[in-house]
Amino acid sequence: MGRVVITGAGTVNALAQDVAGTWAAMHQGQCGIGPLDFRDVERLAVQIGAQVRDWNPETHFNRQQLSLYDRFTQFALVAARQAVAQSGLNFDGRMGLTAGVVLGTAGGGVNTWDDSYRTVYEEAKNRVHPLVVPRLMNNAAPAHISMEFNLRGPSFSVSTACASSNHAMGLAYQMVKRGQAKAMLAGGAEAMLCFGGVKAWEGLRVMSRDACRPFSLTRNGMVMGEGAAVYVFEDLKHARARGAEILCEISGFSMNSDASDIVMPSRAGAARAIAGALADAKMKPDEVGYINAHGTGTAANDKTECAAIADVFGPHADHLLVSSTKAMHGHLIGATGAVELLAVILALRDGVIAPTIGYQEPDPECALDVVPNTARQAPIKAALSNAFAFGGMNAVLALRKHEENAANP
Repeated sequence: MGRVVITGAGTVNALAQDVAGTWAAMHQGQCGIGPLDFRDVERLAVQIGAQVRDWNPETHFNRQQLSLYDRFTQFALVAARQAVAQSGLNFDGRMGLTAGVVLGTAGGGVNTWDDSYRTVYEEAKNRVHPLVVPRLMNNAAPAHISMEFNLRGPSFSVSTACASSNHAMGLAYQMVKRGQAKAMLAGGAEAMLCFGGVKAWEGLRVMSRDACRPFSLTRNGMVMGEGAAVYVFEDLKHARARGAEILCEISGFSMNSDASDIVMPSRAGAARAIAGALADAKMKPDEVGYINAHGTGTAANDKTECAAIADVFGPHADHLLVSSTKAMHGHLIGATGAVELLAVILALRDGVIAPTIGYQEPDPECALDVVPNTARQAPIKAALSNAFAFGGMNAVLALRKHEENAANP
């Protein structure tokens, strides 16, 4: 079994349209949540979200490409371009024969669905655009990324609600670890911020109308976001041989199912996923310094996750830094774990712990150090990234600072 490192990262999200800008915003505790701006927003009960502002697709794609690309595919392609450029990899020849891309998305081309429904039902037209199906399908983004970068290995999408991108990254990690490919692109993309997308989520009554406040006693729900993050996962020996910059090492991954309820999270299931990631990474609980929590800002999720962390880490839970960055970039549903991984890399690389902004009042059922409102500096050698989804689908990644292992074979 090989070891797997990240050698490239890219993102488009409500905080910034690149990694450097996102890291700066996380460090400063900026909030990307604001009033939504799209057709019929006034008909929604929830009118806030973490929208990608000033997005100009014409600067990235030509007219022919845009006829094929839903908004979520646009985000994914730009993030992938950034990641590949940073990695310095070229996928021509043998490299491209095994390399592939695995992306998470819960909704795929939701904007295309929304536009097409309007065309048929509201405008009473009998025809839709001939490329509707290629635009809306969940595998559109990985398909277009594979074509752009000549990735001829495994390329597919994963859809497990809010755990989609953690599942996608975990699967890509396993492929590189097992030697199926020297490198894989992995991450997630989502663009549900349109009338139909938000209206569907309103029905669940889990949305806040004013702000996302994870772990705070005053929390009243999640806030949706949009965007993408894509990474280059690479075999460590291959990365070292070509002198690549290594952002961090992926050391372990665990996934399981609660098999209990379609929407309510399970403390036991979350704890098993966390413990499984530690075991896969051969990581002791007291090695972990930071957890990027799923932390949606809903009453049920936050207290269940805190309880699961306490179950796994015992007394060490009091020494953990645990934050949710969703209060900054929103809940990107299938892409959320991918964007949140940027906060984990920031903690491992620079020792900067992104804060849980919007925090107002302690909750006795969330009695962890949630890094309230202001970023903190702390040396971190190992970290976890949690994702717990509707359907009881859990996926946890374990990561290490790469310098500590540089001397190991």
